[in-house]
Amino acid sequence: MTFSEDLEKILRHKSNRELAIPMENYMKNNFPFLGIKNQSRKAILKPLCSEYKEEIKSNFRNITLVLFDRKEREFHYCAMEIIFKEINKKFIKEDIQLIEKLITKNSWWDSVDFLAKYLLGNYLLQFPDETYPVIERFSASENMWLNRSAIIFQLSYKEKTDFNLLKSECEKHKTSKEFFIQKAIGWALRDYSRFNPNGVHNYVNSTNLKPLSQREALRLILK
Repeated sequence: MTFSEDLEKILRHKSNRELAIPMENYMKNNFPFLGIKNQSRKAILKPLCSEYKEEIKSNFRNITLVLFDRKEREFHYCAMEIIFKEINKKFIKEDIQLIEKLITKNSWWDSVDFLAKYLLGNYLLQFPDETYPVIERFSASENMWLNRSAIIFQLSYKEKTDFNLLKSECEKHKTSKEFFIQKAIGWALRDYSRFNPNGVHNYVNSTNLKPLSQREALRLILK
């Protein structure tokens, strides 16, 4: 039995329809759930990762894709935990194709925000020369989740944030009517305001952001 097969067998055995219903409702019924809470899922995953350590290390990219092909959201959460642990600071240049595939598969804010911050963001720290071509491509995409990723990928950068690039992304998408884009603009600016409050304040005052974006961006500055 492979790691993916064993994990699926255990998770399905532990499924709880009573718990699954509120989970599905919280995620607007975009995905079916098995009804396994985070703590229980992690408790299942940890010993399995130890048991299948060698298989995971040698095949984690494919394992991630296999788990993302499953319908239930718990498999996607397991996949993200595995790939983050195995790939961090060990990216290869071709991983951008995998990252894009994951962002655009079974997309919702809970997966996209994790993948944008921890995979896309860390990938571009390792390959900084790829930042502008990748972000330009994601930003110009018709896929809203790639657009959101291009706006928020610097969330983990702190004082290393390229503010000019962030402002450029905000300008490209500031007229969007999409809630998740307006929210992303505000979130990214608010996060950076911890390190450059005057810069964020001046930018927000000098451009015409949607009210939601503006409100979110200034939350820490005006409180």
